[in-house]
Amino acid sequence: MVDKRTVFSRGEIRRRRQCLKCARRFTTYETLAALEVSVIKKDGRRESFTEDKLRAGLMRALEKRPGIEKVVGIIDRIEARIRSRHLKEIESRALGKWVLSELKKLDPVAYLRFASVYRDFGDPKDFKKELETL
Repeated sequence: MVDKRTVFSRGEIRRRRQCLKCARRFTTYETLAALEVSVIKKDGRRESFTEDKLRAGLMRALEKRPGIEKVVGIIDRIEARIRSRHLKEIESRALGKWVLSELKKLDPVAYLRFASVYRDFGDPKDFKKELETL
């Protein structure tokens, strides 16, 4: 007997099973394996993709802003995109665009904060140009 239930938003699955021989019941918890993806940086270096680094960037952009509780959902959607494309490598530029598209829907101020770092704004005019695209 198997009773399958999804637990949490992180895709963890709890299964209750019963042994056919002894009739004892037991529980297992299953989670998705960690992504083994390399991020190709602007200078050509490769770094392992880490959820923690993505979370830190999102938290910085959303600091003191409404919507900070939606960070987990954004990370889930980005990881799902990577998994669905079966990527082993991704350019930081593409990853940044995905984050920007998520932040643009959520909070324009967080979007600008992230864009200023991601696009390396060096002048207040850069902010003005970006504001015009919003």
